[in-house]
Amino acid sequence: MPKTFASSGDLAEKKQTLEVLADGVYALTAEGDPNVGAIEGEDFVVCFEALATPVAAREWLARLREHTNKPVKYLVLSHYHAVRVLGASAFDAQVIIAHHRTRELIAERGRQDWESEYGRMPRLFKEPASIPGLTWPTQTFRDRVTIDLGGDRGDLVLEHVGRGHTEGDIVAWLPKHKILFAGDLVESQAALYTGDAFHREWSTDTLDCVADYGAELLVGGRGQVARGHDEVQAAIAQTRHFLQVMLNEVSAVQQSGGTLKEAFHATHAALVDRYGGWPIFEHCLPFDVSRVWDELTGTERPVIWTAERDREVWAALQN
Repeated sequence: MPKTFASSGDLAEKKQTLEVLADGVYALTAEGDPNVGAIEGEDFVVCFEALATPVAAREWLARLREHTNKPVKYLVLSHYHAVRVLGASAFDAQVIIAHHRTRELIAERGRQDWESEYGRMPRLFKEPASIPGLTWPTQTFRDRVTIDLGGDRGDLVLEHVGRGHTEGDIVAWLPKHKILFAGDLVESQAALYTGDAFHREWSTDTLDCVADYGAELLVGGRGQVARGHDEVQAAIAQTRHFLQVMLNEVSAVQQSGGTLKEAFHATHAALVDRYGGWPIFEHCLPFDVSRVWDELTGTERPVIWTAERDREVWAALQN
């Protein structure tokens, strides 16, 4: 029986949990849906990620307003994917910050990504008509930006640690509390989407840099908050293992003269026992393996995903 396309059949609402990680530091998790966060400054708030629509974002902001009424000065976008950025207008932020490659990727493929993700995950797009258009960062950087939070709140460091989930991923680091918002560079008990990834760099140098922070709390792109050194390292290790298994399985099939579909089935078999019950595993894997295949055959930058290409890859692999 054919499987329902991507997450189009996942229509059940997820329970959202707002967690206070430290004084003025918040994370909203939702059973495998995209995570978001916020950090209070002395007289302003920094929000991390924007969700898929302004309506969805306003629901998150209403939860946040139970804890602080400070205005949102900065909205930080970890990368360009639609479910992370299209709700930005709800924040009324003075500054929208992202990596310079994220801005370029929005220009290059933002519209196609919007249509692709809406088709894959319609439930996340609450009232899509509320989206005013593509989200454009108003401040970009290449390596690092530090935001002085004021008073005794310390600094928030935004940093590009290498290519991974996309070309432009950034993390947000709070040295005072040893809290890291890692975006989709790390997932904690949630499957990885890697359709726009650089698997070899992500699984080695980039995750090494993430581990080097020595975080005691880590908020990944999806899944639960990792608490304590052991859980943080386990989340990083799980992410690395998922990537390495895909690289190994696809490479082995290629070297034996096999097909993309054979690579998909080999990868699925190698991962399903450990990760098959985790959120969006079946959804992501065809797109993940397709990108690994391309990367290992010399396609340096990911091919743009369109709604039409999504359906073609799904039909060829998952069904």
